[in-house]
Amino acid sequence: MTSGSITAASPWFVRPPSTDHSARLFCFPFSGSGASAFSAWPTVLDDVEICPVQFPGRENRLGHPHYGTYEKLADDLVGPLTPLLDRPFAFFAHCAGALPAYETVLRLAALGLPTPDCLFVSGQPAPHDASRDRMLSMTESELSAEVEAFVRGRGIEPRPDMIELGLMVLLRDHAAAGAYRRSEPVAVDCPVVVVHWRDDPDVRLADLQGWRRYADSVEFRVVEGGHYDFMNAPDELRKLLTRWL
Repeated sequence: MTSGSITAASPWFVRPPSTDHSARLFCFPFSGSGASAFSAWPTVLDDVEICPVQFPGRENRLGHPHYGTYEKLADDLVGPLTPLLDRPFAFFAHCAGALPAYETVLRLAALGLPTPDCLFVSGQPAPHDASRDRMLSMTESELSAEVEAFVRGRGIEPRPDMIELGLMVLLRDHAAAGAYRRSEPVAVDCPVVVVHWRDDPDVRLADLQGWRRYADSVEFRVVEGGHYDFMNAPDELRKLLTRWL
């Protein structure tokens, strides 16, 4: 345990959160990915500690059983989160990661635990519109091509074993996404900021409007970049994420 850390290393977090900062931002990755989606982010933005969440069944948790459903993922995350809710915090979630993030907020509220000061959702339609995701209708070969294109898009020449492993994780996450159903919105008790990436070819600003029904305060922000540009922690996004303090 490093100086300033408050807990022994948990598999849910890539590094033990510390007590050295005034606030925390818990970051939820997209389907098929893990906490490494935030590896290019700084560990601290202003005085906000960045805390990427590591879902089971990928990366350093590859040997852990897959979470199965977003509801179970949220249920299982509450316990590890609880000791870390001792200061202001927010959630940032990209693409399908917004769905378990939203479910986690509902569970925290139901248990009388602190809820985020803000829920940031990026490039993801609202829960009751989640079944419209184009990837849910893709075949396994099409999903494999998506994995390969994503890896190449990050400047890496994909090896067959890399594609095979990435596809395995994506297919399990994909099954969870396909099983997720929330027909009626349930509002959260915190503000929601919906981030739209101007150059996203698959998610339009109009696709995100369903989030208006999920909180009393819902703000839409259009930022420059494509669907995966959040991984580079662009300045425009950094400023938005620290504004809630």
